Amino acid sequence: MKRLFFSAVAAFILISSNAQLKTPAPSPTQTVKQDFGISSIELSYSRPGIKKRKMYSDIAPAGEVWRTGANNATTLTFGDEVMIGGTRVPAGKYGLLSIPNKKEWTLIISKQTNVTSPAAYKQESDVVRVNVPVTKTKSSVETFTIAFNNVSPSSCELQLSWGNSAVTLPITTDVDSRIMASIDAAMKTDKPPYGQAAQYYMDNGKDLNQALAWYNKAVEQQPDAYWLQHQWANCLAKLGKKQEAISAAQRSKELASKAKNEDYVRMNDKLLAELRK
Repeated sequence: MKRLFFSAVAAFILISSNAQLKTPAPSPTQTVKQDFGISSIELSYSRPGIKKRKMYSDIAPAGEVWRTGANNATTLTFGDEVMIGGTRVPAGKYGLLSIPNKKEWTLIISKQTNVTSPAAYKQESDVVRVNVPVTKTKSSVETFTIAFNNVSPSSCELQLSWGNSAVTLPITTDVDSRIMASIDAAMKTDKPPYGQAAQYYMDNGKDLNQALAWYNKAVEQQPDAYWLQHQWANCLAKLGKKQEAISAAQRSKELASKAKNEDYVRMNDKLLAELRK
């Protein structure tokens, strides 16, 4: 009886462990979150492999609506309004569909977020369609890959690569007008962000004299902030105030050395060398 009991227990354990068996997914899911503008874009998709199949026939059939991945629908979530193909796309979650062809793909941003087969697709739910040319790559990509490339504050590229084919979807955002409005509002508060505002002005070709005025106030508030001193020096240099820039860079270097920040020591050495030419 005991032998029978222990055999039953062993069988139960074996069945239970089999039920919990986990194996690698044939088309693993990937979620990518990319900071963009003053928000982010989140991509979720599954990554099929070619596995000796033929593109445009066995997989991703030419001329047919494709979910742009495997398993579940591929989705893009925009944290802020973006511009795609000349169309404004409001913040929100969308489906990323495509119609592959050997020379050109049609990329579709759709209100549908659950399309897994051509039969489920409804063209009237399209937000925007963009035709993009196929670029032939030298090396073959076995696993379907979507990535964010060439990311800047106001633009990025969503690149899809598979086999020897790659297509790119440009995405832009009007970040400047929103940041400028934010700066205007922030300057009316009790604690204006002088340093951040000055940095944005300097990095984006705005009024350098206004940037300098804000840096003056920022440095006055934080006289030991070597990072502020360094950017102040850069601003002075851009305005042609060489001697003042040298003084600010030397002060920044001294503070950075005291704080044991070798990166800023090196950056100030480089700036000083350029100013003393």
